[in-house]
Amino acid sequence: MTQNQIQIKTPEFVSLQFRLAGLGSRAAAMIIDQVILTLANTGLILLLILMTSSDIWQIMEHGWMVAAWLIALFALNWGYFFVSEYFFNGKTIGKNIIGIRVIQENGHSITVLSAIIRNLLRVIDVLPSGYFIGIILVFLHSKHKRLGDMAAGTVVVYERNAKRQKKTVLDKEIENRKLNKDSLSIDDLAMNSLGAKEFNLLKTYCYKLLELREASRNQLTREMAAILLSKVGLEIGTKTNDELENILLVLYLKMREDWEYEL
Repeated sequence: MTQNQIQIKTPEFVSLQFRLAGLGSRAAAMIIDQVILTLANTGLILLLILMTSSDIWQIMEHGWMVAAWLIALFALNWGYFFVSEYFFNGKTIGKNIIGIRVIQENGHSITVLSAIIRNLLRVIDVLPSGYFIGIILVFLHSKHKRLGDMAAGTVVVYERNAKRQKKTVLDKEIENRKLNKDSLSIDDLAMNSLGAKEFNLLKTYCYKLLELREASRNQLTREMAAILLSKVGLEIGTKTNDELENILLVLYLKMREDWEYEL
């Protein structure tokens, strides 16, 4: 394993290997994010001026408006990173463009608490200006961590290329059923409760599915549905075997992006 790679053993005793994002890629992502935030901040300033007056002294007389503007400014600059990283799989717009993401050190997606801690400590990482402390720490730390990463237990890694260059029999079956990741709506928080253990179980089921006779196939589908669906807030109810199969296949598609990779 090279210096820029990290091997993570999940709580389910599954080993995952990631390539750490270094200073260059993280800086490039930050520049993109800061350009976006600068444009948004400029828009807020112009909005404040239009709502009051072009005279700066008259603006200061509107104390409540200035206070609301300052709160909105903080919410934008902090909330942008928190919302992006927690709700969009550890990626801001900049990270998505560069191809990196934030994960927990156990290999799971970032939690709400980790996202809060990581981004609250940006106020220290940016000091004295231009993310100086953060840059120094990322450069010196063996896992390229800034202070926020150390406190939150997170690392920034490169997105990996999925092993899907050639369509498998399963891929073709999913296409024939006209299924995709958007065929089923599942809350992000519920998805974060699933890990490598569940994915490996689900993957094994999906690939065995087409090889089984109908009776065995139906029984296995019911067993898998009983194990997994309740974890993502779904009920078996009166669903048919075909409906359950489709739900499990879509769940596999949703998890595959995070768990089926190669470096």
